[in-house]
Amino acid sequence: MESLTTLLSESGFAGLCWQNLVMFAIGGLLIFLAVRKQYEPLLLIPIGFGAILANLPAAHMSAGHGFVQDPVHPTHFLMQMIYDAGIRTEFLPPIIFLGVGSLTDFRPLLGRPITFLLGASAQLGIFVAALGAYYLFGDTFTIQEAASIGIIGGADGPTSIFLASKLAPELLGAIAVAAYSYMALVPVIQPPIMRLLTTKKERAIEMRQAMPVSQTAVILFPILTAVFAILAVPTCAPLLGMLMFGNLLRESRVTDRLFKTAGGPLVNIVTIFLGIVVGATMEGHSFLQARTIFILVIGAIAFSFSTFGGVVFAKTLNLLLPKGKKINPCIGAAGVSAVPMAARVVQSFVSKETGGRVNPLMAAMGPNVAGVIGSAVAAGVFLQLFG
Repeated sequence: MESLTTLLSESGFAGLCWQNLVMFAIGGLLIFLAVRKQYEPLLLIPIGFGAILANLPAAHMSAGHGFVQDPVHPTHFLMQMIYDAGIRTEFLPPIIFLGVGSLTDFRPLLGRPITFLLGASAQLGIFVAALGAYYLFGDTFTIQEAASIGIIGGADGPTSIFLASKLAPELLGAIAVAAYSYMALVPVIQPPIMRLLTTKKERAIEMRQAMPVSQTAVILFPILTAVFAILAVPTCAPLLGMLMFGNLLRESRVTDRLFKTAGGPLVNIVTIFLGIVVGATMEGHSFLQARTIFILVIGAIAFSFSTFGGVVFAKTLNLLLPKGKKINPCIGAAGVSAVPMAARVVQSFVSKETGGRVNPLMAAMGPNVAGVIGSAVAAGVFLQLFG
């Protein structure tokens, strides 16, 4: 009996607290949304399960920036090792960008260069949220934390993780969950905003065929973009450099094995590690705070303002463009960098609103891929200013 009592007292059951139970529910909810609703399943399932593992007392399956190794009796906990090797060293998010670059076709952007402006304007929410978090919650968030929260508005999970790990590692779990949650909720959040900001006539605008894009142009684009953008904002180099390198592997047409590896097995492996270690940072005592609620609210505002910025800027451009060259303002909503979901949501919304007559998917892909570049540059700007 004494042995049984000792075993129970040293088990994880004895250490369970209400925070652990709440985090089990949150982890289960993320997995439910991934399985039943198919909301970003490749990341929400690892994050959800990682959150459950992190809240098992005595299992040592959590990870965090504040972990201090005992120099006398060093212990190597699994999730902490992945965190130290993949997040603290900035390794995992840029490798995700390498895979994204190898899967991205920039031809819709190059065929309609004006849509680059829509991708830039759709980063409005990043700066609105960062300023709001700092000035409205100045006693709650530092300027570094506010900048990390603001990047949620770009709807780019790896960028959010990259910046948070540098400027606000203590908020990494909450920021990552908010970023991926709003990426998953693009089909819910964006259509009402597009409907509010556009008229039936504007939604029915059919865009002209894009200009043809040469093979030379698609090869030069990643090289020149990397050079000029990184010269302008050197701190965006890890993300933008890997994004453009991945795209060059794709477009060169002579590196098939590298291109397929970057966009397939490599990005899949990194996604597994990135997702589960982000979940492992979500220990109940640090995650269940008022600040987490604020981050989720500010993130929703940021994402909404980014959609607003893209649509309104497109409407503004139409005031300057001649009649035959006007653009469908709904494609501005695709400027958030949730690729390709935002473009598909625009396509679905416009097609439904026009009875299938207008289908702007390829036009929407232009600002969509521009948004990936925009969010990476915005992260670099914040890192350069506040890092």
